[in-house]
Amino acid sequence: MTRSTATRRTFLKTSAAAGAAAVAGCAGEIPQDKVTYTEADSGPQSLDAPKATTADRVAADPTDIPAPIDRDEPATVEAELTTEEVTAEIEPGVTFEYMTFDGQIPGPMIRARVGDTVNLTVHSDDGNRMPHNVDLHAVRGPGGGAEATTVAPGETQRVRFKVTYPGAFIYHCAVANMDYHISSGMFGIILVEPEDGLPEVDQEFYLGQHEVYTDGETGQEGHHTFDMGAMAREEPTYVLINGEKYAITSDKYADMTAQAGETARVYYCVGGPNLASSFHPIGSVWDEVYPQGGLGGRPQPNIQTTPVQPGSTAVATMHYPVPGPIKLVDHALSRVARKGALAVIDVQGGENPEIFDPEPDA
Repeated sequence: MTRSTATRRTFLKTSAAAGAAAVAGCAGEIPQDKVTYTEADSGPQSLDAPKATTADRVAADPTDIPAPIDRDEPATVEAELTTEEVTAEIEPGVTFEYMTFDGQIPGPMIRARVGDTVNLTVHSDDGNRMPHNVDLHAVRGPGGGAEATTVAPGETQRVRFKVTYPGAFIYHCAVANMDYHISSGMFGIILVEPEDGLPEVDQEFYLGQHEVYTDGETGQEGHHTFDMGAMAREEPTYVLINGEKYAITSDKYADMTAQAGETARVYYCVGGPNLASSFHPIGSVWDEVYPQGGLGGRPQPNIQTTPVQPGSTAVATMHYPVPGPIKLVDHALSRVARKGALAVIDVQGGENPEIFDPEPDA
């Protein structure tokens, strides 16, 4: 490593740690070609042509999560996260420079059990331009581990912690300008199961919502850069589930499928950084909801819409008595119709006219 490279990395890491410690998010090194500062009345911006993508997909597969824990004793869990800055399409013809954990949004689920010890390794990809770290809401320790895990490009840090309370907890980047990093995709869930585990279901799904602030209009083709002014005004260009517009639907990745009669558990996190979600299944209700991901108490039954605050989660179960799409949405419905917040479970199987008859006169 040359002296100049080492000096730059030291500066990046030091400034990031200072920002995380202060939770100010208002100082630090930001590549100025990645952000704009527009005024409220600036109107639509002209955009550069779409950039070449470095990732074909940033939307995490909602079925690609660790299996439920089936042991009765605490153990040591090894977990790794790699911070990666990638260019991908939010929707066809619209590119954006994301910041991610492992190239996906939300980041990989970390799964443990109350009493476990987690050895977490955090890498920063050599191609990154900014420092990153991880604040885990399941951690009792300075910054939720943020200071100890701050990594400059090409670096690796390790931290060990014990998980002592159950729930589904957010983790997110917490360097200076943390709202910029989270909005660009740096958040996920660490799930801490109770000692007795969770009730058995046929399927589990994992989804994450966040909003993205850019210098373009929703659907405007071209390369969108991040807009700090729009973020300060809390006026997002997109509100997304799993990082891309309508990513988990039949028109795109179609990852969530089920059979009538099955049961499912959905882990839903809201990275934000600013907007809460009114999480609702169109075509059903939640059989049980653990509000804010709290697995230490009784769930709430038969919930139509559950609020999920930015920086929090919900754990919700449902069953499918009839076939047909179950649309998972933020019930602030303009975010669905205009800005991309939609995921769909494709439920197949035989009709059940006793529950729902679409043609009663046939």
